[in-house]
Amino acid sequence: MSIIILAIESSCDDTSAAVSKDAKILANVIAGQKVHELWGGVVPELASRAHQQNIVPVVDLAIQQAGISREEISAIAFTRGPGLIGSLLVGVSFAKAFALAKNLPLIEVNHMQAHILSHFIDSNPSFPFLCLTVSGGHTQIVLVKNFLEMEVVGETLDDAAGEAFDKSAKLLGLPYPGGPLIDKYSKQGDATKFLFPEPQIKDFDFSFSGVKTSILYFLQKETRKNPDFIKENLYDLCASIQKTIVDILLKKLEKAAKKMNIKEVALAGGVSANSELRTRFEELGKKNSWATYIPKFEYCTDNAAMIAIAAHYKFLNNEFSNQQAEPLARYHL
Repeated sequence: MSIIILAIESSCDDTSAAVSKDAKILANVIAGQKVHELWGGVVPELASRAHQQNIVPVVDLAIQQAGISREEISAIAFTRGPGLIGSLLVGVSFAKAFALAKNLPLIEVNHMQAHILSHFIDSNPSFPFLCLTVSGGHTQIVLVKNFLEMEVVGETLDDAAGEAFDKSAKLLGLPYPGGPLIDKYSKQGDATKFLFPEPQIKDFDFSFSGVKTSILYFLQKETRKNPDFIKENLYDLCASIQKTIVDILLKKLEKAAKKMNIKEVALAGGVSANSELRTRFEELGKKNSWATYIPKFEYCTDNAAMIAIAAHYKFLNNEFSNQQAEPLARYHL
């Protein structure tokens, strides 16, 4: 008998629903929220309101695209955390209500675990492998022992890499979300034009707050001398900032892989859509004879397909939740 999962993802500002059948994705529908562009960042209250508007049509469309009936669904999966509490609440409440109405089991999923397991949608890394998980809210190096056993061996002590991209973009006067624009403009710039200090953090941990501060002070200093400095050097600034952040990420990843003698290495999370990071990650893999894995672009950013895949393996392991499950803004691996 087939395992058909209806999965819900609502951890931040994307409302997504997906359907999987025996770990194959049949549908993956995502509704974004442009309202946050007006404010230069995600506004939690506006995000949760938009989720309420989007969730029913998104789920309905996912079921239609999958070509299944509601009676065929084996279980309902949902993101329990980490994320914005108001956004999570919408997805969790919907999943619990749907499961209750249809008398179906519930499966809670850790959002970061799902990012890692998104690799199994289209590929098949061998265990154990290392995964560099980079998003707007998290930066981690995770030792993946099997589908459901993972150990965080390194993480950011302050800001995430995605936040460093977006806030640096804001300092440059770029609209939100600025990370993709830095990636775009970097292609026309000289990444060696401006040098920014890299934090010296022990072991495999990261820090990006100092990077942001150094960029801020540098821009303030230069614009006092030349008010048009950013405009005249935008492409080179974007390239230099991007190189700094990618350097920090990959140096730590390489250090961890060598220390643990691991040759299977993966990249995941929203920032894994960054073209510079993807290219240099693959180059680093060739240099070190790694087998490298990166999800397709549609599975890098927040999506319910990765929730469905994670839930499939939890289903096989009989790991079910219940109607008492509550969203968790902080939900550690």
